[in-house]
Amino acid sequence: MEAQTVWGSRWENCANPLAHRIMEVATKKKSLVCLAADMESISDLIELITEVGPYIAALKTHVDMVKDFNRDDWKKLTELAASLDLLLFEDRKFADIGKISQNQMAGIYDIRSWADIVTAHRISGPDIVDGIAAGWADVERIGGILLLAQMSSRGNLLSPDYTKNTIETGKGSPHVIGYIGNGSSTEEIIQLRALVGEGQMIWTPGINLDSGAGKMGQRYGNPRDSITSGADIIIVGSGIHGQSDRVTAAKAYADASWEAILERGK
Repeated sequence: MEAQTVWGSRWENCANPLAHRIMEVATKKKSLVCLAADMESISDLIELITEVGPYIAALKTHVDMVKDFNRDDWKKLTELAASLDLLLFEDRKFADIGKISQNQMAGIYDIRSWADIVTAHRISGPDIVDGIAAGWADVERIGGILLLAQMSSRGNLLSPDYTKNTIETGKGSPHVIGYIGNGSSTEEIIQLRALVGEGQMIWTPGINLDSGAGKMGQRYGNPRDSITSGADIIIVGSGIHGQSDRVTAAKAYADASWEAILERGK
């Protein structure tokens, strides 16, 4: 099945080439899963994605959580991800002015050289988007930004007006491929999709087949509900890496997300 058929209007209206690449990878693997691999060592990350790489479309990292970070071993990880056809998503949540964000894309982790996607808050102003894009341009790469339009954590301050302003910024930039939505609330995803339209993606964290697994203010939603409500990629963490059989878990999320998008397209 071709990506154009699976994604329909989303494929037709998302002009960003990186968005199309994501859709193609997801279609090839029959998985709309981004694995949130919040690991503290590179070896653990490599072991994890070696196991589940065939069943996920993207890998989400928090590189500043990795206690044994070094450029050589991180390169091994990025090369492995490339061999498994995984997009690399650094969940940095940039939130500073444009020039500082450009510099933060470099620094000790050199995010600009390996990340395909990063997250950013809109709180500091619209120039943050251009700053991040300038970071990629410094190394002659092109990446995509996901702006945080909603969050699933209890008590967050992302108001409806803030969400609307975030989307206005994103729609005006070729560097923004989409938005982070609240995967724990189908109502909020539906509302977000109505604001976003068909031209950009929505990625949703807060997804778990066990909706009662949340801790420290985290809430979870069901993968099928998230996709059928308008999300395009589900972000799954402990639902996969916290399980004793991680391969079986990854397959379960892949199957649930794939069945949901086929259902959405009918």
